[in-house]
Amino acid sequence: MSKEPYVGQRVSYGGALCTVRYVGEVAGTTGSWLGVEWDDPTRGKHDGSHKGVDHPNKVNLGLSRSSTAASFVRPTRPKDDVQGFLSALREKYVSDPEQDKNGQPDAQIIISGTKVAEEVGFDKIWKKLAQVKDLKVVILDGMRIAVSRQDGDDSIAESCPNITHVDLSRNLFETIGPVADICAELKTLRKLSIDGNRFQGLLQDAALDRLSSAFRGVAELSLQETLLTWEEVCAIAVRCPSLRDLNAGSNQLTSLAKMDYLSLSSTLTSINLEFNDFTCLSDLASLTRLTSLRNLNLKGNNIAAITAHGVPSPVFPPSLQYLDLSYNNISAWSFVDLLPAHFPGLNALRLSHNPVYNAAGSDDTKASSSEESHMLTIGRLANLQSLNYAQVKAADRTNAEMFYLSRIAKQLAAVPESAEHTVLAQHPRYGELCAIYGEPDVVRRDEINPNFLEARLISVTFHLEGAEKRTCRIPKSFDVYAVKGIAGKLFDLPPLKVKLVWETGEWDPVAGYDDGDGDSSDDEDLRGGETAAAGADEDVDGRWIEREVELKDGPKQLGYCVDGLDVSIRIERR
Repeated sequence: MSKEPYVGQRVSYGGALCTVRYVGEVAGTTGSWLGVEWDDPTRGKHDGSHKGVDHPNKVNLGLSRSSTAASFVRPTRPKDDVQGFLSALREKYVSDPEQDKNGQPDAQIIISGTKVAEEVGFDKIWKKLAQVKDLKVVILDGMRIAVSRQDGDDSIAESCPNITHVDLSRNLFETIGPVADICAELKTLRKLSIDGNRFQGLLQDAALDRLSSAFRGVAELSLQETLLTWEEVCAIAVRCPSLRDLNAGSNQLTSLAKMDYLSLSSTLTSINLEFNDFTCLSDLASLTRLTSLRNLNLKGNNIAAITAHGVPSPVFPPSLQYLDLSYNNISAWSFVDLLPAHFPGLNALRLSHNPVYNAAGSDDTKASSSEESHMLTIGRLANLQSLNYAQVKAADRTNAEMFYLSRIAKQLAAVPESAEHTVLAQHPRYGELCAIYGEPDVVRRDEINPNFLEARLISVTFHLEGAEKRTCRIPKSFDVYAVKGIAGKLFDLPPLKVKLVWETGEWDPVAGYDDGDGDSSDDEDLRGGETAAAGADEDVDGRWIEREVELKDGPKQLGYCVDGLDVSIRIERR
């Protein structure tokens, strides 16, 4: 390889990878410089301009959109040595442990500060790993690999014939060719990870013609953080005739161009597009051609709408069963209501960490807790079998739908009968739920003039175990001490020896429905419709508890302790 720096060269400085984007002089300085784009965009100092001034030498031809991905470095700065596949394999798996110990009889691992731990029994592990021919999983992430083989290297196929999974992520490849050469010799390869590489001129690269043979057995392909376009991602993917799972996360994608997916339409079942820049589901309309797609991961995008203005709404194939929309910008329940129309096969969903899911609303259209959000989501989506990795059992669905129906009734009670249609338009399942559980009671209360005495009195029904209920009207301005005095007089009890509990008549879900903040699910039973039915008919008790509020001793007025003008208070002896 040329010793002189050149544009497009992949370089490693102390383990930090970058691509040379400019070679030459920089105005206002002396000598020659390399303008580099760091793979880690936080490592740079600017966007390629010098002292904030744009000039012909600006390093803005890179792939990153970050304003801090670029730096100027001297060509004389020491670079890390590059190597081939087998050299990296030997460095990672066959290095002499005694040599690594620098002659010390016992290697030490620094934990923190002056604390160290001693390696014990690692020699046996090294000897086992040294049997390269038996290796099935090879992880060569960040091993400075730039070529498939170097002069004098043995055959890759003969050296490690049993590899089924190879990780070549974050290396120094400049084109896809060396990767094709390596994989062509791995006859049993099934899983390939080439995340974080920077392949240049991919669509014009003649090496593409070799991929179909080299990637013939690859079923899982990961292209995260490669900053490839969707056309480039697909140029590789369509040359994997057995491809089942595709990971193209963190690639700055904003929309997916229409593509001829060829055999992928029948083989591809899972796509991971997390941490890209999609804003609506119509940005992914191209995927509707993948008729075997089952799992779609859209975590960490900026999705807030089903479709952009004036763009047709996409309808994904019925095969798609699992959808991850966590960590997006979904803020309206109308988005959730529309999901069945656009994902007719959807039965497993992740929706946590969205504004609509986390909103602590002050009105009845929003959920006041993540548990309530969980139930509202289940109530709105009739076919959901798994939500946020939690299985939706029959009892869960019944509780959720009844809770959702009660919420609708509460909204209806807040508007005049003539405006009911405006509320029902927000709840497409209302008629269906009424057919199952019956129409809820909608109680509309007439407004009371706040200047009337009636508006300043609360009708309180006291009840004590073993005694008849007593009802009296108490001014809102009475404090809790005064209310206790009235209760004590009614039941001949010392006021300071009683506890007052307001029975709200409302029911709360028991905690336990929320997403456990897991960022991924390794449990296949929770993906793609495999969440089904087992145990769905088991009853789960204790999912609901009546909300009660103790009226604590103090000067707080009764009107601020309870809601409404008719309340029920239970008296308990201390």
